[in-house]
Amino acid sequence: MSQPVLGILTLYLNENKRLEERPVYQRMIAASHKLGMEAFVFTPQDVDSDKKQINGMFYNPKKRQWTRQWTSFPHLIFDRCRIQNTYRFRELLRFRARYSHLNFLNRPLRNKWTIYQMLRTNSEIHPYLPETKLYSSANDVHQLMKKEKLVFLKPINGTGGRGILRIEKIKARSVKYDIQGRDHQRRIIRPQRISPSLLSSKLANWNARDRYIVQQGIAIKLPNGRVHDYRLLVQKNGEGNWSYTGCAGRIGPSRSVTSNLHGGGQAVPMMKLLQEWIGDDEKVDSIRLKIEELGIETASFLEEKYGALCELALDLAIDREGHPWILEVNPKPAREVFAQAGEHDIYHQAIVKPIEYALFVYNTKIKVKSKLKSKSRRRRKARVSTLSGLFSLRSIFKKSPL
Repeated sequence: MSQPVLGILTLYLNENKRLEERPVYQRMIAASHKLGMEAFVFTPQDVDSDKKQINGMFYNPKKRQWTRQWTSFPHLIFDRCRIQNTYRFRELLRFRARYSHLNFLNRPLRNKWTIYQMLRTNSEIHPYLPETKLYSSANDVHQLMKKEKLVFLKPINGTGGRGILRIEKIKARSVKYDIQGRDHQRRIIRPQRISPSLLSSKLANWNARDRYIVQQGIAIKLPNGRVHDYRLLVQKNGEGNWSYTGCAGRIGPSRSVTSNLHGGGQAVPMMKLLQEWIGDDEKVDSIRLKIEELGIETASFLEEKYGALCELALDLAIDREGHPWILEVNPKPAREVFAQAGEHDIYHQAIVKPIEYALFVYNTKIKVKSKLKSKSRRRRKARVSTLSGLFSLRSIFKKSPL
């Protein structure tokens, strides 16, 4: 049988056909070659449906060169596409619908609100979810503020910290709300203090209704005033099982309410940050084991509900008592956080594991299916040959004199 082929599906970022994760794709393709698998990168714009061909982007690790080449559809597709508010994303939706019968390593998940609703039905995961509601009006914030000192307003489809507002209740002579965050271009919004009665008008221009969630805030400010959280990655391995890959800490820049690296955050080793935050080594080890279990349980559950997945990242907050909280689930995670944290072995695993899993799927499903089809074709040919022989004998007997 021919060499297995993996197609890495992505989206261009602009009309110049810029790719966001080109260095990652180079490493993935190099890893594929070492494991005996061909790999190339493509977008829905590169597909010629009439000719059933793809104008793929191929990388030569030895020459360190990218080339274009027309090729047939791959055996497997690794979907790395993230949400865009562009025609390119609409093309992606059409591609997924038209070619849903192909072998995807991972299927898309739903928005933050839908995922939260699904996760809260799992009794093992529910205790680790901050209280969350779909935003319909400022009254949703006021209601949650009756129980919590801190809440966040987040877009249900947002990524990279865009459009997030942090609202904190301050009690002085009268109750006030401190508001800060990032706009939809990730620019930091300077802190403002308003009375609760002004919140509705403040959010009127935010266009948040039915497109945002209101979420219980977790106090995660370090002594230096910067917020921090953790990015945990679980992936399928070469045996087809969910496995823990690694976890890194992220520290936000000054005056930021998020820690995302694209927004200026800094990556640090998880254990170093946890020891600074919690201080108790025994407790830190217990937290590490708990979040590993939580990551695998979450990935297994979502795969059961939504279909094939091969990796999943959890953005976690850990409070002062050491209790982890799932802030967000990301099915298309970047892995640069591990490289930036100096966790090079984990970074390498994060690159290689999807390739090893792709080979597992190819060898246990696609190859087997192909062999069964080939055997079935041979049987049909044998039956046709037998019937043809019988018809030939029958015609001979008919022509022979008695």
